[in-house]
Amino acid sequence: MNQIWNIARKELSDGLRNRWLVAISLLFAAMAVGIAWLGAAASGQLGFTSIPATVASLASLATFLMPLIALLLAYDAIVGEDEGGTLMLLMTYPIGRGQILLGKFVGHGLILALAVLIGFGCAALAIGLLVDGIELNLLVWAFGRFMLSSTLLGWAFLALAYLLSSLVSEKSSAAGLALGVWFLFVLVFDLVLLALLVFSEGKFNPELLPWLLLLNPTDIYRLINLSGFDGASAMGVLSLGDDLPVQGLLLWLCLLAWAGLALALAYAAFRRRAA
Repeated sequence: MNQIWNIARKELSDGLRNRWLVAISLLFAAMAVGIAWLGAAASGQLGFTSIPATVASLASLATFLMPLIALLLAYDAIVGEDEGGTLMLLMTYPIGRGQILLGKFVGHGLILALAVLIGFGCAALAIGLLVDGIELNLLVWAFGRFMLSSTLLGWAFLALAYLLSSLVSEKSSAAGLALGVWFLFVLVFDLVLLALLVFSEGKFNPELLPWLLLLNPTDIYRLINLSGFDGASAMGVLSLGDDLPVQGLLLWLCLLAWAGLALALAYAAFRRRAA
């Protein structure tokens, strides 16, 4: 456990030294405050609208940003150590590859969790202090749910980044694959699913389509943040989630399973990698 924590502490200190934590926290805080007070500008309104609308808008934007930040944070976690010669040095110590990978995951995961807590927590605090008549219980519940699910989404893509980093031999290849994974899950997947829904003309099993949402962690994340509010409804491809028997806690477990499965695959790839 000490070895895992030592690696995690090193990754955390690197994140602090490289200003990753500060930059991500400021980005999240500015994004949350801006959406909270300017999110309804398109409809001719300025100022805070409602907690459900704010959380839904934040979740939509975080769907794009959180995976990208997680991939950028960890795409070179293994291949970068290899190119720099430090991976071979680590292998000379009495420490297993699983401990190395888990230590990096803990360190990077703490960076993301702290950034989410500081950035979005400051926005929630600003809303609680500046908005008159706000329901504090609903605010704490909604933002707590949003921040926890955002952290889990980031962890899932951290694990995917380790998998990519363990499979390639150059950082440039890892960066290209990370960008490809981001496009696949954030942009391409829903477009393909929508095209399948439109052009299948009833030939595709309609009972299977909702289950395909579980193959994308960003869709699970958005379903989590759309549920729990009265009157909240999904649009587009996410409307398939209305027919999905997996709800509530099971959606959370699916998102957690994504992180665990990707981390297990990363470990398997790292074990086969020549040091």
